[in-house]
Amino acid sequence: MAFSVNTNAGAFAALQNLNKTNSSLEKTQSSINTGLKIASAKDNAATFAIAQKLRADVSGLNAVKSSLDRAQSTIDVAIAAGEAVSDLLIELKEKAVAAKDSGLDTASRTSLNDDFKQLRDQITSIVDNAAFNGTNVVENSGDAVVAITSDDGSNSITIAAQDLSLAGTTVTLTAGSSISTQDLASTAVANIESSIANVNTALSALGSGAKRLDLQRSFVDKLSDSIEIGVGNLVDADLAKESANLQALQVKQQLGLQALSIANQAPSTVLGLFR
Repeated sequence: MAFSVNTNAGAFAALQNLNKTNSSLEKTQSSINTGLKIASAKDNAATFAIAQKLRADVSGLNAVKSSLDRAQSTIDVAIAAGEAVSDLLIELKEKAVAAKDSGLDTASRTSLNDDFKQLRDQITSIVDNAAFNGTNVVENSGDAVVAITSDDGSNSITIAAQDLSLAGTTVTLTAGSSISTQDLASTAVANIESSIANVNTALSALGSGAKRLDLQRSFVDKLSDSIEIGVGNLVDADLAKESANLQALQVKQQLGLQALSIANQAPSTVLGLFR
C-alpha cells in the first residue's frame, strides 16, 4: 500500500464503521427511551402504518365503551324505577283488596283511600324523575336507549322505551283512580293486577336489554385489549435484548474510536522516511 499524507484510507474505513456503530447505538438508545422498536414511519413504514390503523381502532373502541357505559347507566335507572313502580303496585293491591271488604266503616275506608292516593301519585313522581343524562326511558313517549357497538359508529344496540306512567299502556291505573267505594276498589284491583303483569313484562324487556349491554361491554373490553396486545407485538421493543445490544455497541464504539485514532496516526509514520 502506498504511503500518502493526502489520503488516509484506513481512517476513512474506521470512520465509516464508527458511524455505523453510532447509528445503531442511537437507534438502540431510542428503543430503550421509548420502549418502542418502531417509533416512527422511518423505522419501518409498513409496520408503523398498520400500528397506527390499529391504534385508531382502539381509539374508536374507547368511544364505544363510553357509549355503552352511558346506556348501561340509563337502563339501570329505568330498571330501578320499574322495580319501584312494581313494589308500589303490590302495596296498592293490598290497599284495594282491603277496601273491597263490605264490612269497612267509613273512617277506615277513607284512611285506606288516602294511603292509596299517596301511593298512586308516587308512581308519577318516580316515573318523572327516572332520567339519566336527560334520557327518560319509562315516561310517556320516553326515549329509547341507543349505544354504538363498532369502532366506526356504524353499528348500534337499541333498547325500546317502556311507558310506566299512569293511564299508559303498561300501568292502567289513572291519576283519578280511587278506592273510596267497594265498586271502585274492585275496579282498582282488576287494573292493578293487569298493571303488575304489564310492569313485569316491561322489566323483563329492560333486564334483557341491560344484559345485552353488559355482554357487549365485556366483549369490547376484550377486543380492545387484544388489539393493544397486537400493536405491542408489532412495535414494542424487547428491552432485555436492547440492553444486551447497548452493552455490545458501547464496546464497539470504544473500539471504533481506538481504531480511528490508530488510523489517524498512520500519516505521521511517513516522517520516518525523511530522517
